[in-house]
Amino acid sequence: MLEHLISTVNDTLYSFLLILLLLAGGIYFSLRTKFAPFRLLKEQFKAVAEKPKDKKGVSSFQALMISTASRVGTGNIIGVSTALCLGGFGSVFWMWVIAVIGGATALIESTLAQIYKRKSPDGCCGGPAYYIEAGLKSRSLSILFSVFLILTYGIGFNMLASYNLQSTFSSYSFYDTKYTPWVIGLILAVLVGYCIFGGGKRLLKVTGVLVPVMGTLYVLVALGIILFNISALPGIFARIFREAFDFRAIFGGFGGSCLMYGIKRGLFSNEAGVGSAPNASASAEVDHPAKQGLVQVLSVFIDTLVICSATAFMCMCSGEEPNEALSGAPYIQAALQSTLGDFGPIFITAAMILFAFTTLLGNLYYVDQSMIYLLKKRPGKGLQRCYQLAALFVIFLGAGLSADLLWDIADLTMGAMTLINMPAVLILGKYALRALKNYEEKKVFRAEDIGLPHKTDYWR
Repeated sequence: MLEHLISTVNDTLYSFLLILLLLAGGIYFSLRTKFAPFRLLKEQFKAVAEKPKDKKGVSSFQALMISTASRVGTGNIIGVSTALCLGGFGSVFWMWVIAVIGGATALIESTLAQIYKRKSPDGCCGGPAYYIEAGLKSRSLSILFSVFLILTYGIGFNMLASYNLQSTFSSYSFYDTKYTPWVIGLILAVLVGYCIFGGGKRLLKVTGVLVPVMGTLYVLVALGIILFNISALPGIFARIFREAFDFRAIFGGFGGSCLMYGIKRGLFSNEAGVGSAPNASASAEVDHPAKQGLVQVLSVFIDTLVICSATAFMCMCSGEEPNEALSGAPYIQAALQSTLGDFGPIFITAAMILFAFTTLLGNLYYVDQSMIYLLKKRPGKGLQRCYQLAALFVIFLGAGLSADLLWDIADLTMGAMTLINMPAVLILGKYALRALKNYEEKKVFRAEDIGLPHKTDYWR
């Protein structure tokens, strides 16, 4: 009954409200920024290479790795596989659409996070909760957003990442449905515990190393498979576009259509407009708020246009036909088995371990930042240990629960975050647009230059 209730709410959210918010917001910001995510691509790479003046500060690259660690995760593998099995090849096209227009939204929300960030003993912090409170004068709404963020990243996404990881072991002979998920969940919780008990700096170091390494290896293997099956590409592209624009099939069964799954899995993967990445963006020490907004565009593109596409084409080139019975890990395991032989399942399991691990670390960083906002200070060691232990228990628990329920819970709480964040971004977006214009004209920023009427800790 719970699954049915959550699924019904999700159908309403993703059929109407979120599609309108994300598409309208993304198109609006793309036009207002004159397609800055593509026009200023060179500036994005320049900004991400800059080092902070304070050697102890968080660099643009480190903030990018935190947000990419959360974005690039099990959803890039299992989520794409699920979308192909349940929505068909056309869902890949709609994932691309969400990423392309989502780049502009990511630019705006992360620039806002920089504009409204606050000083803290550990450097600086910010995100949607801060710009909602300062810009919209609503502490209650920002608290509600923070609660949904904790539910989404501390519970929903972490349980799902744990489940997705253990599910990749289901093809091995030692896998026992009664015990193996719980054993894997326990090992994963212990490893994550070692990192989070070391504090935020250890998180930054771990993700800063693992994210680029795992992403590069994964894409290289995918490119090898695609090149080996290059003769199949014309037919694959034809099928993607044919199914993506089969509107009779889409509107005949919208809840299970390629459009629905493309948007849901695309949003789950790149998170543009959800309001998560701005929490990492605000921590970066930069000399202009628009710089970190431009940097976050790279994270969206890396996540969906590169990693998700790599997974999709590995599967589609294999010749294995997706179907509902194979949804999730079994489909991608079968696809790689047919192209790489026995090495295929081993490779995807190794990739899932790295993807899941960094996703969990990135998610818990967001939870930590939300706790700081709610308490208006860093939690005491006792409280911090309590919610960290609770997070580890959630990771352990998620390994053994139902996949459908976990996907639905994650979609629901993520949708609630988006419903709060996107209207705030649309209302306050004019200040981020002025900051971007200021960056292109002067590259030196003060809050007075954009007529910001709200009190801030920085930029004055």
